Amino acid sequence: MNERPPFPPFTAETAAQKARAAEDAWNTCDPERVSMAYTYDSHWRNRDTFLEGRDDIVAFLRQKWARELEYRLIKEVWTYGDNRIAVRFVYESHDADGQWFRSYGNENWEFDQHGLMRQRHASINDLPIDGADRLFHWDRSGPRPSDHPSLAELGL
Repeated sequence: MNERPPFPPFTAETAAQKARAAEDAWNTCDPERVSMAYTYDSHWRNRDTFLEGRDDIVAFLRQKWARELEYRLIKEVWTYGDNRIAVRFVYESHDADGQWFRSYGNENWEFDQHGLMRQRHASINDLPIDGADRLFHWDRSGPRPSDHPSLAELGL
């Protein structure tokens, strides 16, 4: 059985750990790695796309990161309770033509007893930005540095 601590019920500390672990995994842009945090039959709504299971998640993420280049993401816990966490997030990426975007969103997560996410509901809005207006500048070879400003600190 695949397990992903911390496990529910969540506290402020463990919810923040879960959000940071998700952020770090998504920033790898590795669909297989990311998919392992979800149940085999995980249900997703991502914008207007509905997915079920890890195979759908991997296929979706491969397509996503083929379009959203130089992807960098920050997540913050909005609220939490028992086996659920709500996060807000912002990511920056550019398309194949070099147009940069800042994408703002909210996710609602539900976890099983093994700490695997069984439901993810994401609402996301994209804002075109100039490359000079980017705020997320860290080396793509690793996670967001611990001293990089949070969304709240950036005023996002």
